[in-house]
Amino acid sequence: MARYGKEHKDETRRRIVQSAGRRLKKGGLDGSGVTALMADAGLTNGAFYAHFASKDDLVAATVTDQLQQQRELLQQLADDPDGFTRFVHGYLSPGHRDDAEGGCPSGALLDEVARSSPAIRQAYSAGILGVADDLAALMAPGAPAAGRRRALGCIAILVGSLQLARAIDDPQESAAVLAEGARSISVLLAAPEG
Repeated sequence: MARYGKEHKDETRRRIVQSAGRRLKKGGLDGSGVTALMADAGLTNGAFYAHFASKDDLVAATVTDQLQQQRELLQQLADDPDGFTRFVHGYLSPGHRDDAEGGCPSGALLDEVARSSPAIRQAYSAGILGVADDLAALMAPGAPAAGRRRALGCIAILVGSLQLARAIDDPQESAAVLAEGARSISVLLAAPEG
């Protein structure tokens, strides 16, 4: 029986993590079993333990990957003078609201992450603080370290607005929540730092 090399194993793990990202954001942490996660990656349950010690291990790796993708997006916007505004408007758009599977992991999973294992919470915490630092760099390119608290405030408004907009079934009220979220970020940024 031929053994696959490290490169193949790494690519398979990457495929599992990427497909798990979509599945977890769509069905939630509890609504996505190992069987479904592996089937999405085109693999059997038997292959799971060659890559992950447990489902929590896979979820932690997936959360890390999803937040890293968000960081990469923010870093791409760093050279754009309107990068922060573009990010906020894209995040609080009807398109993002309607695409939980392809969108932000915080908007789809935050409530479940808060009730999950220490390993998942640790992976999320490390990732979201990195996102906050990258967002702070967009908000205040000259002094990003001083902006982490404000960036976390912006993230709270972004995620809360997105989750509320997704929960409201009236399209006009939902859109109003998105618009109010963007307005609230403007108010937060206009306030003197305290």
